[in-house]
This record gives sequence, C-alpha cells and structure tokens, in this order.
Amino acid sequence: MLQDEDFNDDRKDAGELGSGHSVTALYEIIPIGVESEFSKIDDLKYQKPKVETTSSSSREILTVKFRYKKPDGAISKLIVHPLVDNSIALNKTSENFRWSAAVAALGMLLRDSEYVKEFNYQDVLQLAQNAKGNDREGYRIEFINMVKSLNTIAIR
Repeated sequence: MLQDEDFNDDRKDAGELGSGHSVTALYEIIPIGVESEFSKIDDLKYQKPKVETTSSSSREILTVKFRYKKPDGAISKLIVHPLVDNSIALNKTSENFRWSAAVAALGMLLRDSEYVKEFNYQDVLQLAQNAKGNDREGYRIEFINMVKSLNTIAIR
C-alpha cells in the first residue's frame, strides 16, 4: 500500500492498471454530522474537530485524486476530480454501477458482514437481473444463476 507521503513521488509505484483496463470502487459516504452505527472514530487528541456552522452551497462530497504515467513516461500527471452528490436513486444509476453493487452485496452476504443489514440474496438477485445488460461472455448470467442457487440454499 502506498504511503500518503509517497503519492506525489514519481519514483514510487502502486496500484497499476494497464492501458484499456478499468477498476470499480464502491464507497459508502457518511456525511459529517450524520450519526452512524457503522463507524465510530475516536475523538481527536490534539485538535478540536472543525464543525461547519453554516450550510455550504457546494454539493461536493469528496475529491478523488489519482496519478498516471504514460507507459514510457517518467513523470506522472495528477488528475483531481470532485464528486458532486446528485442524489440519484439506485434504479436510475448505470447498469454497470448496479451490477457492481450486486456483486459487492453478494460478497458482503457471503462474509456475513455487519454492514449488509437487511439486504438478502433475493435483493442481490433482483439487482443483478435488472442490471444484466449485454452479457456477451455469459458471465453475468452465471453470476445470476449462482445467486439463485445460494438463495435456494439460504431459504432452507
């Protein structure tokens, strides 16, 4: 894992992706001021947490930063992208997003994650079926059939 201080150091490499490859990361964002049973962070010892007393007009919820180098390059380029909360309902997100969420939810169910809450195999199945899209290689229908089998086992 790359240390924070090494992010800007072009001599350090971590998390390489080849040209034409992609990666999907799903994060649950818990906004400041929202009580969550999932994560309790210890109070700061040497400084007081900054609490915004006025509403911000920005809908930004996070900023993603990543660096890349051309295959024959030595100097990386920084890309910074703020993410704006557009409050999109799950059924209005892209097929790929919903598909990724279904796969992640299945993993959480199989690990008996405390974070999966009321989500169950039937919910995963419905989410996956509604996000199957164009399945040229047949991987998605394999996943759907596996979830159906797991759902049958879980019911018994």
